[in-house]
Formats: sequence, structure tokens, C-alpha cells
Amino acid sequence: MHDFLVDPLRLDSAAEPVILASRRRQAEMRRTERHSHARGQLLGTMQGLVTIGTDHGRWLIPPINAVWLPPHIEHDFTSHGAFHGWSVYVAETACAALPKTPRVIRLSGLLDEAVARAASWREGPLSQAQERIAGVILDEIAAIPGEALDLPMPADPRLQRIARAIADDPAERQRMEDWAAWAGIAPRTLSRRFVLETGLTFSTWRQRALLLRSLEMLAAGNSVTTVAFDLGYETVSAFIELFRAHFGTTPARYFRQSA
Repeated sequence: MHDFLVDPLRLDSAAEPVILASRRRQAEMRRTERHSHARGQLLGTMQGLVTIGTDHGRWLIPPINAVWLPPHIEHDFTSHGAFHGWSVYVAETACAALPKTPRVIRLSGLLDEAVARAASWREGPLSQAQERIAGVILDEIAAIPGEALDLPMPADPRLQRIARAIADDPAERQRMEDWAAWAGIAPRTLSRRFVLETGLTFSTWRQRALLLRSLEMLAAGNSVTTVAFDLGYETVSAFIELFRAHFGTTPARYFRQSA
């Protein structure tokens, strides 16, 4: 089901202002099927987690982050629980200086406040003051570096089969050689092509899949202990240390700092 935050006709119209911004709060989970539009999109949440999926990967977004999607990128969207989030749609002509591939960025205080202002604007041409705020949003999207909250997908169909199986059940601990045999690919070829196509080694990719799933489980209200053992970690402390190394904080503090 397509349920856009902004009228789809406006998302493909060059006559609209350089940015269109909207917020929404709803008690139920929000989901949109695969779609695309001519405008680039910066999307974030003020509560819980949202997942963005494309042909090239998945991005898991907590409230301290946002995801940038360039124009014409096909994507789907799912919130984990109730949705309270926002989107800024950027005219295609203004996207030339912005990232050419999807990217997760850390929200700065400046960007957060500028988006809040833009979401309150009425329809119509932007005033000079609003144009300046729109410029701040564009500058921040261009300047803020990306963060590793994505799970890049390989292009090779055999590797895709393995990657999707692991993403569906990251606690599955088969050896790489077993996955290679299952998909009909030589282990050395799997190892080499995984790095070429995702930028990550097979073991690093699988570890990131586990960590992103742990965020989903924590957001759903599972305890740190439950998450650690359900995902196959031998001890809770091993999970906590790996989580801290990747996200810079403990699982218990992660969503408190996202609030």
C-alpha cells in the first residue's frame, strides 16, 4: 500500500518549492511498498526504528539518524511499531551536489531544527527566510558523513541468495564453506566477490546483519539478555562489547540517547 506523506503528484512536479517537508504520527505500524519519485528524500523518525530497503541494501534508522535517498531510487519503508517520523523531499535539480547513493547520516542539532521548521510551512512559494532554511538543510545533507547502519546487498545472484537467507535469520551460524556449497559457489569465489560487491568481508557482513537485527529486537522491547542469546552469542557480555564497539554505546543506553 502506498501512503505518502506528501501528495505523489507534488513529488514529481518541478513547479513545487525546492523542498517539501512533512511530519506524521500514527499509533500503528507504517509500511509503504517499493516505489520511487523524482525528488530526493531525507527520512527520519522521532520514535523507535524504521527500515528502508532498496535493491542494493537495507538501512536501519534510529531517531538520532536519518537516511538520504537520491532521486529515482526504488525503495520500501517499514516502521517497527508505531510511527512518528518525518520526510524532506528535495527537488531533483537541487540534488546535483548531494550524495549520489543512499546514505545514513547522524542528525545534527542544526539539521534537526531546520527540518522541524520546514515541516510547519504551508503550501506555496518559499519566502526568503524559508529559502535560507532550505539551503541549510541541503548544506547539512551534503556535509554530514555517512554512518554504518546499512546492510549492502551483493549483485551476484548466488551471493544474494546467501545474503537474503542470513538477513532473514542472522543467528544461523553455518560456516562460510557450508553457505558456499548451499549456493553452488566456490568458497574462495564467495569470499572474494563478497568484498568486491559489498565492501565488507563475509564475516563482517554477517556480524553487521546480527547487530542490525539486535537493534530491531531491542526496539521491540526485548531484553539485552534475550537478544544476546536469541542471536547466538555465547555470553551477554560478548554481545554488549561487540555492540559497544560498533555503535559507540551499550545496548541499554542506545535508545535512551536516541530519545
